Amino acid sequence: MAQGKSGDRVVVVGAGVFGSWTAHHLQNAGHRVTLMDAWGASHSRASSGGESRLTRAGYGRDAVYTRFAWDSLPQWQALSAVSGLPILIPNGVVFFSAVEDDYFRGSIDVHKQLGLPIERMDRGELQSRFPMMDFSGIEVGLFEPKFGALMARRSVQTLVDRFVRAGGEYRIGAALAVQAGGSSLTSIKLQSGEELGADRFVFALGPWLPKIFPDVLGKKIFATRQEVFYFATPPGSRDYLPGRMPGWADFNAGDIFYGFPDLENRGVKFANDKHGALVDPDAQDRRPTQAAIDEIIAFRDRRFPGLRNAPLIGAEVCQYENSSNGDFLIDMHPALWNVLLVGGGTGHGSKHGPEVGRYAAARLFGAVKVEPRFSLATKGETQHREVH
Repeated sequence: MAQGKSGDRVVVVGAGVFGSWTAHHLQNAGHRVTLMDAWGASHSRASSGGESRLTRAGYGRDAVYTRFAWDSLPQWQALSAVSGLPILIPNGVVFFSAVEDDYFRGSIDVHKQLGLPIERMDRGELQSRFPMMDFSGIEVGLFEPKFGALMARRSVQTLVDRFVRAGGEYRIGAALAVQAGGSSLTSIKLQSGEELGADRFVFALGPWLPKIFPDVLGKKIFATRQEVFYFATPPGSRDYLPGRMPGWADFNAGDIFYGFPDLENRGVKFANDKHGALVDPDAQDRRPTQAAIDEIIAFRDRRFPGLRNAPLIGAEVCQYENSSNGDFLIDMHPALWNVLLVGGGTGHGSKHGPEVGRYAAARLFGAVKVEPRFSLATKGETQHREVH
């Protein structure tokens, strides 16, 4: 189809990190953009809600994600510089493992090829640099000094605020399921009964994508339960502040745990990066389970001995939303030439938001080289995430 023209009317459905950055880039390209969300930007059930997300560029040999993360970094820095409160906290990120496998070697190789900073550390160097952790059994760590933590909810809400200040339209409204009745979509029906028309549409609805497009995505986007926990630090201790403690991920023989320092006095955050049970984002029980709490405490006591007996001061139950293989979905609807589908990013997507938005805005108008890994054709119906 034609690449469109400046001033096209575009509706972006879903004001999470992917949708808000897509709206931002479309607005900067001169289009008239409406951004909408059923409950508001980065609401508590959204994939982009919550306190924090890790940023990193280490992806093994997956150079496409390394480039996206690195190219997103200055855009996050620019947003953080104007937000009033920090969005990007550059405390560095370290990930480590008992085995230096191809993922670690590939991360080093790709960083070298792209000229990006990364530091390889052995166990002794890790222990000396980050004494609040116990690196027993660890062979190798990779430290990325330019990255750190994103304040997730704040980042999206700040971006949406700037979108509105620049003349964009932002509204609260829930879209109903879209059924293909021709080769294009002219309007969407809202739960309120209103119809919203546009030249082109972007749907960036995270775990709600299968509900809007059940025939196309009902079996290709997976929402799974995820629990995160926050623990109090010892009174007066500075060891767990961002200036001393990085974001981290323990590859733990494939059973990955990750966490954050004490950001803004919220507590030290821990989570297990695994796919829990399949869930409905509207109906899942948001109460943490005792089994997950026990698992996190056992890991915490082994790897962070200074936090043994630390009080649990917070917990959140959210969801991951992934494609079958973990690659992003950024592709045109197979029957509607003016509809772009964007999703499959939870678990590793937030850091890429600026570049996902740039790519999606260009993809909507056929103005970018297509990345095959983001295509709908590569998404299966069996969950087997391969991107970490």
